[in-house]
Amino acid sequence: MDRILIRGGRRLSGRLPISGAKNAALTLLPCALLTDEPLTLRNLPRLADVDSFGHLLNQFGVSTLVEGSRPEDFGRVMTMRAGRLTGTTAPYDIVRKMRASILVLGPLVGRAGEATVSLPGGCAIGNRPIDLHLKALEAIGARIEFTAGYVKASAPRSTAGGGRLAGGRYSFPVVSVGATENVVMAAVTARGGSRIENAAREPEIVDLCRCLVAMGARIDGIGTETLEIEGVDRLHGATYAVMPDRIEAGSYACAAAITGGDLELAGVTADDLRATLDALAAAGVTVEERRGNVRVAATGRIGPLTLSTAPYPGFATDMQAQFMAMLALATGASVLTETIFENRYMHVPELARMGADIQVRGRTAVVRGVDRLAGAPVMATDLRASMSLVLAGLAAEGETQVSRVYHLDRGYERLEEKLSAVGADIERVGDG
Repeated sequence: MDRILIRGGRRLSGRLPISGAKNAALTLLPCALLTDEPLTLRNLPRLADVDSFGHLLNQFGVSTLVEGSRPEDFGRVMTMRAGRLTGTTAPYDIVRKMRASILVLGPLVGRAGEATVSLPGGCAIGNRPIDLHLKALEAIGARIEFTAGYVKASAPRSTAGGGRLAGGRYSFPVVSVGATENVVMAAVTARGGSRIENAAREPEIVDLCRCLVAMGARIDGIGTETLEIEGVDRLHGATYAVMPDRIEAGSYACAAAITGGDLELAGVTADDLRATLDALAAAGVTVEERRGNVRVAATGRIGPLTLSTAPYPGFATDMQAQFMAMLALATGASVLTETIFENRYMHVPELARMGADIQVRGRTAVVRGVDRLAGAPVMATDLRASMSLVLAGLAAEGETQVSRVYHLDRGYERLEEKLSAVGADIERVGDG
């Protein structure tokens, strides 16, 4: 199994390109199920989760073609075509490896009138039940059944034999990104209109809606908490570019801050990571916004912060671990409160191995800044936790070994190549 070796203490400087967004890509890929015409996605990141989702689409008879990209390039162009669906079941062996597989539920029932998806179960950062996905689909006309660890969603069948959702109204009791994505994809081909209230407003939701509109969907209220969707008989193909990854951009912004560096993040939509940039500025980091780029620079130690995670436009839960690593070297005590997931502090013991002073009480962590971190062997527990360990390693004295780097490969395209190009002493090695 591969490991990442980091010899810390080097200041990062230069231009660092930001890849297409993982979370957006995993939402756009299932849109291919909604039409029998080709859907081409550009700026698709080279990530393990993207490859896995492509394999899942193949299960339903979707052809996938990667074109016009060299192995040394960042990003890919993929054309998918679901001319005829050959199945509507997402098996356990695939779903258990990638929770985003649940996002085929909405588009399959929307187009084929039925979908059967394995229940995903829990995950390393806490239970993430799909009850809101199912309640939202029921509200727009789906019938939900459970059998042998699978959930089946079906649309009422007409006398002609085809199943089609009726449309309807649903107000989420709490904001859910994944459930919003699923119900939107199901509603765009319903017989009637749908109104989705308290919808998630993340930039990835906006990206999904814009892609669907490019395919012929009718959606009003994009970017707000209320989406009005008028169902259409069919969608057509389209070519669409995946948005830049705001979490990757925020992670590398923290890399600049923790190393006292100066990075130009290229291909960034600054408004999409406003809460991250505001927090960095509050900690004394220089943030300069330019057209399509953001410069992040730090001189000296950063100041402490008090942060609480929240749905967009609040401070993202996917940035909590990275900020914790950065604040481990701040000039005072910081307080971080995790409101989204109940078990997202598993990186704390690993950071403590490197000398961080962190105390956790329930969902709140108090991070008291120390003068230095020391390199150590550490183990990643999830995607964002793994990035926090890389950040700590970049600033630590001596060598840090990060194990279980397959977590990193799920969400950061060629991380060691990007960091090496801006001055990091980092490499990937195998156990053999």
